Order: sequence, then structure tokens, then C-alpha cells
Amino acid sequence: MKKEYLFAGISIFMWSTMSTMTKLLLASFSNMQITAILSFFAFITLFLINLFTGKLKYFKEYSFKDYAAFVFLGLCGIFAYRCLLNAGIERMQASQAFIINYLWPVMIVLFAVIFLKEKMTVRKGLALLLSFGGVFLVAGNDLANFNEHTLVGALCCVLAAVAYGLFSVLNKKKNGEPSFCMMIFYFASFAVSTVILIVTKDSFTVTFPQTLGLLWGGVCVEAIAYTCWALALKYGDTAKISNLAYITPCLALVWSFFILKEPFSLSSIGGLALILLGVVIQLKKKKS
Repeated sequence: MKKEYLFAGISIFMWSTMSTMTKLLLASFSNMQITAILSFFAFITLFLINLFTGKLKYFKEYSFKDYAAFVFLGLCGIFAYRCLLNAGIERMQASQAFIINYLWPVMIVLFAVIFLKEKMTVRKGLALLLSFGGVFLVAGNDLANFNEHTLVGALCCVLAAVAYGLFSVLNKKKNGEPSFCMMIFYFASFAVSTVILIVTKDSFTVTFPQTLGLLWGGVCVEAIAYTCWALALKYGDTAKISNLAYITPCLALVWSFFILKEPFSLSSIGGLALILLGVVIQLKKKKS
């Protein structure tokens, strides 16, 4: 197995738990509290990884301009993405919000064409259309029956997709050392969210079970998964790797069905078939 697919697979599995985990945490914590705590755990995890792998030496490799760019990327792809996704999940079913958020692989491909000058082939286009259609089919008839509250949630999910798509492409263009840069991104997100908590006097307490959930979110879903995804994009074709991400909402449906008791409809099965078909078309090698 090529390393880019291994990295992508790790990210996909861990990300599939994100919507269910977030929905459960939102019952006890505010949007900003979740963002701050997860960013903190992710930053500490990545700091330790960089410490033991000798990558803290990269502190000297980058200029002030580079660090300014890293802060911007962190606020775009970590802070803004997490806050917007939390807001969407808070207002909708977790699975529905996560599905709509999965516009971001499409955003990656579009931004890659604009910023990275990658070629949009017929194969990529067909695979994206099938997977994109599958995402909306999974959502079923619920997409046609939004109320005002749900529409705000849907808009937040779409904006989260735009933020993360832009982040992924600009991060690849910057081409920094992945685990070190992710550490800086999460520190920026933690710093800003903590300042907001202090200014708004948004205090909280944490129980032991909640700590386990927050650790899973910060260490695995955030630090490990995002770093693996950055590595997958670094070593692989942006459009091809991005299309694999469409598997994630399908797995997320399973978690939300068993844990949150959210319905799993026939339209979800049809959407899953389209998504997997898009992945197969994208990965199938051209004949000589």
C-alpha cells in the first residue's frame, strides 16, 4: 500500500467519529470551549511528537513571514473550520451536518485548480460528480425540508467546507514540514479560542468521561488525523486523495446510527454506492 493511502485511511477512520463525538460534547460544552480544549490537546500531542522526532529544530528554519502565514492557515483551517462545523452540528443532526460539510473535498479540487494549477481531467470530474451526488443522496429528503434553524446550520457547514478546502490547498502550496506546521496551526487556534473564553468569561468544568472524549477528539481526531491528512496530500495527488475523503461520511452514518440513534435510510445506502463508485473510478489506473 502506498503511504499516501495509509495516511488517508487513518484520517478517514478517525474523522468518521468526529460528528458523533462533537454532538455528545455539545451537550456539556459550548462551541468555543470545545474548540479551545481540542486545540490544546492537539497542540500538546504534536509538540511531543515533534520533540521526540527531533523536528523542533524547524523553529529556526522559518521566517517571521512564514509564521504569519502559519497563523493564518491555523485560523482558517483549524479555528474557523472547527467553530463553523460545531455550529452546524449543534443545529442539525450530526450525520446530516457532516454530510453537507463534505463539500470540502470538492473545494480542495477547485482550489487546487486555481492555486496549484493542477489539471482537471474527465476522470477526476466524473469521480467528483458521482461522489458529490452521493453525499446529497445520503442526506435524503431532509435537505428539502430545512427550517430556518437548520438552514443556519447548513450554511455553517458549507462555510466550514470552504475554509478547510482553502486551508488544505494553501498548506500544500506552502509545503512546510507537516507535523511541525500542524503544531503551529493548533497553537494559533488554541491561543485565539482561549482569549475569547477569557474575554467572555466562559468557564467550565470537566468530568472524567468527558476528559476521555476530549482526549480522543484532541489527540486522535485532531492531531493525528489532520497530520496524516496533510502527509497524504503532500505525497499524493490532491484530487485523488481528496476523493477518498467521501468514505468518511458513510462511516460517520454508522457511528451516529448506533450511538446517537439517528436514522439510516435507503437513500443513505444509495448514496454510499455512488460515493464508492466515485472512489473506484478515481483510483482505477488508466489502460496503456
